Parts: sequence; structure tokens; C-alpha cells
Amino acid sequence: MAKTKVKTTFFCQNCGAQYDKWVGKCTACNEWNTISEEVISKPSPNDVKATFNTNRTNKPQQLDNVKLSEIPRIKLPGTELNRVLGGGLVPGSLILFGGDPGIGKSTLMLQMSLRLKGHKILYVTGEESEQQTKMRADRIGNKNPDCFILTETSTQNIFHHIKELQPEILVIDSIQTLHTTNIDSSPGSISQVRECTSELMRYAKETNTPVFLIGHITKDGHIAGPKILEHMVDVVLQFEGDRNHIYRLLRSIKNRSGSTNELGIYEMHGAGLREVDNPSEILISNKDEQLSGTAIGATMEGNRPLLIEIQALVSSAAYGTPQRSTTGFDGKRLNMLLAVLEKRCGFRLATKDVFLNIAGGLKVNDPSIDLAVISAILSSSEDIYIGSNICFSAEVGLSGEIRPISRIDQRIMEAEKLGFDKIFISKYNKKGMAEINHKIEIVFVSKVEEVFRHLFG
Repeated sequence: MAKTKVKTTFFCQNCGAQYDKWVGKCTACNEWNTISEEVISKPSPNDVKATFNTNRTNKPQQLDNVKLSEIPRIKLPGTELNRVLGGGLVPGSLILFGGDPGIGKSTLMLQMSLRLKGHKILYVTGEESEQQTKMRADRIGNKNPDCFILTETSTQNIFHHIKELQPEILVIDSIQTLHTTNIDSSPGSISQVRECTSELMRYAKETNTPVFLIGHITKDGHIAGPKILEHMVDVVLQFEGDRNHIYRLLRSIKNRSGSTNELGIYEMHGAGLREVDNPSEILISNKDEQLSGTAIGATMEGNRPLLIEIQALVSSAAYGTPQRSTTGFDGKRLNMLLAVLEKRCGFRLATKDVFLNIAGGLKVNDPSIDLAVISAILSSSEDIYIGSNICFSAEVGLSGEIRPISRIDQRIMEAEKLGFDKIFISKYNKKGMAEINHKIEIVFVSKVEEVFRHLFG
């Protein structure tokens, strides 16, 4: 009897690049010692494949003859997840949901499954037992007779139960725990993750069933598995946040059926995740004392305006080299703003330590908070308090000029809604502003020196 030859190949466990032989360094991602050997075997004719009935037949047709129709979306409970998905869940979509360990991915998906009534949901978990999932559901405090739990890691067994149950929504927790008999490698390997995702994608498209895939991430913050995984799915969601803070941010990195500019904000509690309807009120701390070094900046996260608190501390350097430390803000941009204050405005900060923090654990990349950052630094350096009824929204250029920003009307209306009396913006934004009689006082400035004179005299 002839022996069957086992075919093996080598994959990079970091980026998924394939090699014919082992190498020490991956030429695709430049990582060392990430190449491992995996067994690849083609399925035999006796293997059972998951097949799904479909009446859809495709044939070539002219693009002008294609008729557009409104896609009926499934409205999920709450507003944050619907907003990030673009207005609801599209039937037949494949959604990849990634985040740090312990950030709340499984909690959010189980909470969604328990609160969505009227739709049969199958929650497949390969990481927890049925008892552990039941304990989490009791802690969340919701009951749904249409939510079914399955503890399984084999895709063939999962599809067998899917045929019997016929769910309307499928949740997989997590894709790295699944394995298929078509591939001989271990669960979580590059080839297993790619093959299991391919089977689930075919199931989603043929049956028009939306599928959520919870995915692990690497130490660099990227979703574990081959990069082709993110190209295969329709939506890529990222759940962010500091485990030391209670706030979680849900971002859309890729969305074929909606915008990637939306942002969802949650607050972690013992009973699950609570949606934050007005994050600006929470991100601004309530202080009774007049403390220097704080300023309020109006920023945009997607299409949502946010008012955040920026805290700065400027002190004499105890060592030869002054420190520059930031939390939630780009350190290189901070160095640029300090150079502008030093060169263009005459403030001597080269021999002082500067520490900057964005309150609430947020990470902000919007340049519109430049003016608030500079104001907080000058307030701490001069030890002069900035009124709590003042906010800032403008970008600072390399010559010390105050540059205009986009969607200034939304920022002004958000500041007015929260009770601020004065907002500093660029005078070049005056041309594109809507003619609205605001109750808030709008101060137009063009140089950093003007802001300093308004604030500190």
C-alpha cells in the first residue's frame, strides 16, 4: 500500500506570508522567528462539506441595467452599535470584531444577543463553557428565549447544528478557536483561520445570514491572523480602551455598507456595557477649585463632536534633559507645538519638563485641539487659571498662526449646548460659518499671541 505524502508549507504567524522553506526573518513584516511549519492536506472526496441551498443564479449583465434597491437592515438594540455599523446590521454581512483581551468583546456580543428580541441568534463559543456563558448572561441581567448557546470548535459540527436551528444571526467567539477537518494544522494557525473564515463567509453569502467573528489581536494591536482576513470580511470593528478606565470606544476600520467616521462610546459596569449618549459631559471633570493647567478643546470623533479636557503640567527640569511625556496625544506633535511657542512666541520652555494628558483615557489625533493644548501649557507655565466656561477649537501652524478647521458649526453648537460662554476659533473660519445667532461668545483669533493676551492679559 502506497504511503500518502504529507504536504507542508511555512507561514509567518505574524502577517501570514507563505514560504517554501524555513527562514529566520519574515521579509514581509520584518519579524524574527515567526515562521512555523504547517501541514496542508486537500480534502478527500469522502469528506463532508457544509452545503447550503440557494436559488441565486448569477450571469453577466450590463452595469447600467443593475437595479438598486434599499437594503433592509436589522436594527440592533441601542444606538451606538447601529451608528458604527452605518444604521443597522446588513443581512449576509461578515463582521470582524477585534480588541484587547478583557476589553469587553464577548460581553458586548452576548449583551447584543440577549437584548435583540424577535430574531433567532446562535452564539457559538469556543473559549468558555456553557456554565461560564450562563454566569455572564445572569450578570448582564437580560433574558431572550431566541438566544441559543453552542460550545463547539469544529466548523463541521457547527454547520450541522446551523442546519437544524436555522439562526438569523450567528456569533462566533472566537475565530482563532475554530478548526476544520480540511486543514491538518492546529487551531489558531494561519491556514486554519483563513479556511474557517472562508467557510463562514460562504455560509453568510449563500444564506443571507449576518455573522459576527470575534478576533484576537497581536501585541502590536493588529488582528491576529493573515492580513487577507480583513479583506475577506465586510466590516472590521475595533474595540479600544484602557483597562484602567471605564470607557470603551468602538471604531469602524472598514465598512462596505456605511461610513468609517462613526464612533460608539460605552461605559463598563459590573452589569455589562452601558451606552454613553452625551460623552462630553462625562469627559469634562467637575472641579470646585480653580486649578491652572487645564483647558477644554472641541474635537470631532467621526461625525460626533466631543468636548474633552486637556491637562498640562510644566515644571523646571530636575535633570539635564527635559522630559516630554504625553498620554492620549501624539508626542511628536507636542514637540512641534513647544517649538512654535519657543521660536515664534518667545516662551522659554526648552529647559522645562512638560507633561500632557487627555482626561478620560481617550486618544485624540484631531489637530483642532492644538489651541487647547497650547493654552493648557501656558496656563501651567504661568500658573494662571483658565475659566471653566472657555473652550478652544483651532489648529496651530508652524509660524504661530491659528488655522481654520472643518465643521466648526457643530463644535460651536456642542459647546453652546453644554453651557460654555466663550469659544476661541480661527478668524479664517468666519467665512464658512453659518449665519446663526449663537448664545455663546465667539472669539476670532489669528495668532497665538492674541490668545495669550485674551486669557492672561
